[in-house]
Amino acid sequence: MKIKKEILMKTAEEYVGRDSLTIVNYLIGKEKISEFVIAEETNIEIHQVRNILYRLNNHNLAIYIRKKDRKKGWYISYWTLNYKRFQELYEKYQKKRVEKLKDKLKKEQESREGLFICPKLCSRMSFDKAMEHQFKCPECGTILQKQDNSRTIEHLKEMIQKFEAVA
Repeated sequence: MKIKKEILMKTAEEYVGRDSLTIVNYLIGKEKISEFVIAEETNIEIHQVRNILYRLNNHNLAIYIRKKDRKKGWYISYWTLNYKRFQELYEKYQKKRVEKLKDKLKKEQESREGLFICPKLCSRMSFDKAMEHQFKCPECGTILQKQDNSRTIEHLKEMIQKFEAVA
């Protein structure tokens, strides 16, 4: 399965963590690579490599087979990325982002006429909340100013459109 490196990296970072990126990058295009080889080639300690690989495996982003070393009697795991799962989780993540943006857009549109902001950017609130605080910032005491959030609304719409096109 052909998948963009950007999708692999964003998905790994979102679900497993930034520390997984080196290993994911190393495994791209490779199959059944020993954890010892991964550790040696990436200059990461074996226990850290195993930790990251198992975290990838917990999300089914990496799969492995175990074989017994005939000389030493140890089991060695051989790892491969699960590209299909990366694609599934990336699409799920994109949908979740779009939903959050739509919720934020809805809130912005609902309060289009009554948002107030501190000039020092300490707080931002609805008309009702601003009235409760007598139109003064609860953090610094500066008089709140009415905010035109039409640019925020347009920006959110653009972002939603962009992410829906990708998903």
